[in-house]
Amino acid sequence: MRRALSSSIVGLARRVLLWSFILSLGWVLTYRFVPVPFTWPMARDFLAGQDVQRDWTALSDISPALARSVIGAEDSGFCSHHGFDVDAIRAAAMRNAQGDRLRGGSTISQQTAKNAFLWPGRSWLRKGLEAWFTLLIETLWGKQRIMEVYLNVAEMGPGIYGAEAAARHHFGVSAAQLSRRQAAQLAAVLPQPIKRNAGRPGPFVRRYAGSIEKRARVVATDGLDACL
Repeated sequence: MRRALSSSIVGLARRVLLWSFILSLGWVLTYRFVPVPFTWPMARDFLAGQDVQRDWTALSDISPALARSVIGAEDSGFCSHHGFDVDAIRAAAMRNAQGDRLRGGSTISQQTAKNAFLWPGRSWLRKGLEAWFTLLIETLWGKQRIMEVYLNVAEMGPGIYGAEAAARHHFGVSAAQLSRRQAAQLAAVLPQPIKRNAGRPGPFVRRYAGSIEKRARVVATDGLDACL
């Protein structure tokens, strides 16, 4: 009796894992070719009555200055790693061991996986799923698609998602027309898009954008965006 129950539980677990694998694989493959229709933050804003601004744009129609700025600000090894920055993860683990807050060392690939497929949060479950989806998109999408999705779903202001909506809202231009400074200001608000304003930057955002603009020049000079 006990052995039969144990076998049933193991069989059920195997079927759940198999179907989870199949569904996640199909989901990721679909988003390889289809624009991500919505994300958890978009749904949150919509349900809260917030006007959601978003206009999906191909990577080729987004100023290269923006990709260089986010690489410089968020993940200088984007083109060279396979989804994870081991040094950043190690440093984050050391910080976590010293305090009570779970903090990550997320790459652009990890942030894309989180934004496209998962909910906000810092639980170990969500981080585990984030790692799984990161592996899938690195394997099935490639760097250009990862960057394209990232620049289309990243929140860049209250209810403002993606490069095109952000460029038009903050600067009155298309994503293709973003200057290096404007791109740097958008990258500067990514960690806190609700508190920081790219179009009317405060002293901190102005200083940080200046630093990002310098980093973006290094990205271009050193070919750190060669995969795009």
